[in-house]
Amino acid sequence: MGAIHAGHLSLVDRARAECATVGASIFVNPLQFGPNEDFERYPRAFESDCAQLAEHGVEFVYAPTVDAVYPPGFSTYVDVGEVASRFEGALRPGHFRGVATVVLKLINATGPDIVYFGQKDAQQCAVVQAMLRDFDVPTRMVVCDTVREPNGLALSSRNVYLTPEERAAAPSLHAALSAMRDAIKSGETSRERVIALGRRQLVAPAEVAYLDVVDAVSFTPVDPIVQPCTVIGSVQLGATRIIDNIP
Repeated sequence: MGAIHAGHLSLVDRARAECATVGASIFVNPLQFGPNEDFERYPRAFESDCAQLAEHGVEFVYAPTVDAVYPPGFSTYVDVGEVASRFEGALRPGHFRGVATVVLKLINATGPDIVYFGQKDAQQCAVVQAMLRDFDVPTRMVVCDTVREPNGLALSSRNVYLTPEERAAAPSLHAALSAMRDAIKSGETSRERVIALGRRQLVAPAEVAYLDVVDAVSFTPVDPIVQPCTVIGSVQLGATRIIDNIP
């Protein structure tokens, strides 16, 4: 959706290393924003975005208008089902319908052999993977590691919204998830105890939206915990909510 940062560029670099031709889409998708979310104020920096993408070897940018993607009379949407119903799907009704619909449209418009997504949006990755599978889309998906600041905070275009106090507390989400991961790797199988451990790592003013341990494909909570799994979390910091996960 633009507002390019080092996380996005890491996807470009991976694609550049593996593919003959690399393109990118830039489209702030109104379908994935709720009525009280930040569509109008979402950061936009198109000229700068294109310059950064070009520097990293992107050969074309597909940047359609909203009317081109959703022309008058548009009425067909992708409903991905259960994997989109929990966590982000519950907090943002309609969000994943918007994600799956626009990703299918962007893929159909550009025809990539491979699409590169970031691990930070793990549930989004699961939703898109399900859509590609269920619709027999002949495009392979590669999920790339989350890029982080030195303090562990996952890079996100929305981080620009954080106040200094909120930004200082934001890395505690990664600390919580790291503690949860370490406990699981040490043999803890109680979902309740792992979540409680994560909660104790959070620093005010961070307020829990969710912390959990899930199956990475279905996003169903796992209890008792079995590996492999993914620890996921989201916290509210003032007007901004951030998300993260660790496989």
